[in-house]
Amino acid sequence: MSGSAPIENLLYHLAISTYAKAVDIAAYKNPKARFLAKGQREVWEKLEAIGANDRVVWFHAASLGEFEQARPLIERLRLSNPEFKVLLTFFSPSGYEIRKNYSEADWVCYLPFDTPQNARRFVKTAHPEFAIFIKYEIWRNYLLELRDADIPAYLVSAAFRPGQAFFRPYGVKYREWLRLFSAIYVQDENSRLLLDSIGITGSVVAGDTRFDRVTDIMKQRKDLPEIQKFINPLRQNGKIVMVVGSSWQPDEEVYIPWLSRHSEVAAIIAPHEFDSERLRKLLDRFDGEAVLHSELLRNPDAGEGKHILIIDCFGLLSSIYRFADLAYVGGGFGVGIHNINEAAVYGIPVGFGPNYHRFIEAEELIAHEGAFSISGKEDFDTKASALLEAAPREKMGRNAGEYIHSKLGASDAIARALFPKHS
Repeated sequence: MSGSAPIENLLYHLAISTYAKAVDIAAYKNPKARFLAKGQREVWEKLEAIGANDRVVWFHAASLGEFEQARPLIERLRLSNPEFKVLLTFFSPSGYEIRKNYSEADWVCYLPFDTPQNARRFVKTAHPEFAIFIKYEIWRNYLLELRDADIPAYLVSAAFRPGQAFFRPYGVKYREWLRLFSAIYVQDENSRLLLDSIGITGSVVAGDTRFDRVTDIMKQRKDLPEIQKFINPLRQNGKIVMVVGSSWQPDEEVYIPWLSRHSEVAAIIAPHEFDSERLRKLLDRFDGEAVLHSELLRNPDAGEGKHILIIDCFGLLSSIYRFADLAYVGGGFGVGIHNINEAAVYGIPVGFGPNYHRFIEAEELIAHEGAFSISGKEDFDTKASALLEAAPREKMGRNAGEYIHSKLGASDAIARALFPKHS
């Protein structure tokens, strides 16, 4: 191990440096890469605002989903320890660009790429009293620098699977990264057992803070009178309402044909991305039966006679699920499903595509008979059609709501351990 360490260090450094250069090249054509490259250039100026006497807690989230796991902890820290200031970093533009003005953080920026020089400069400039990394964010050089500066680092809402590098025969060096954390708070018992199997003992099963977050969101949901007005006559005519969240084109190939055959179902569709061309194609598929949310805002009567509403803005989906009798969450025909807890918290059945096995909540919701996965058009037709009957739909919805309720409390448990004044 000791002989191979310098080579491994060099390879890791080369990989990070190559990725950084690739981002700069891609920025000429790719908007997300352009945001990332620009954000990386702005980091150090933002960090200069941190004063020498500021007491800083650093939270790092890869993207928006991980931010939702960090948020309950940030807000509890604010309540229990107001003397601390919060530094929030992101790796992904989809997280930073949406939450760069988050009011509970004093500074929000991108995380500089994980080179030894960046890590050293970042830790020295930010001088956090402790650092909290979310779920899968395990950056070698930052963890080494925090250790050398005697700054505790914690991994929270972590989830581990047997196929990850840590548990492979070649994963010895990656296991050492995990030992750099002062404590690891995992989502489930299986994750704890996996860590134990490689000699990482003492991890704590605390659960997933995202359950607390979706419950908070439900309680603070936005008033959406324009959508309520659209839904009311459809309900009066006996229609069942399906909300589709974070929809991608492969998802649409599954549920749109079903919608076209079931006039008793109305739908609210929130595409994951909605440039003008994508919206035009989506509207065309419904042949005059759909209206954009932006049209409703301009003209509250624009939805008359239509039963499909397409959401063409960010920030409403978590509040929209309250209008649903059942939900379908997209992404499961791609790299993985989006946030299903946002829907399940309302006590409704939740469907999603086949790529869900990296998500503990999806497997557990299926086991609790509060959700269903589909493999394609025919499978969706069978399972969604069965939920047009009130009894099975309501039973599955109750199961979903009870599952979410049973998972509450992770944020308070972690806050009590990490923030001493928290009660």
